[in-house]
Amino acid sequence: MHPKLHIKKGDTVKVIAGNEKGATGKVLMVDIKKRRAFVEGINMVSKHTKPNASNPQGGIVKKEASINVSNLMLVDNKGNATRVGRRLNEENRLVRYSKKTGEEIK
Repeated sequence: MHPKLHIKKGDTVKVIAGNEKGATGKVLMVDIKKRRAFVEGINMVSKHTKPNASNPQGGIVKKEASINVSNLMLVDNKGNATRVGRRLNEENRLVRYSKKTGEEIK
């Protein structure tokens, strides 16, 4: 069993370390086992591809590479980067909340 991460697919995150520090983007995919995430427009790499059905020309394709989740911070509804906590809400469901404002994260 892998521990839960503070981010999930669809979240808006801010990069807090590395070459892309300060950039924000939407999480496309999270690899829970490797603790890495793919973020839209962040950590772009050039991949050399052979010609195939979807890309008959082949050549060099720019795509996102994964980034460690420890270098990402969730951005809340107001646009502020915040730490994430978990608590039970009124319906006794575990929900994420912003440690900065105390508001629930949808």
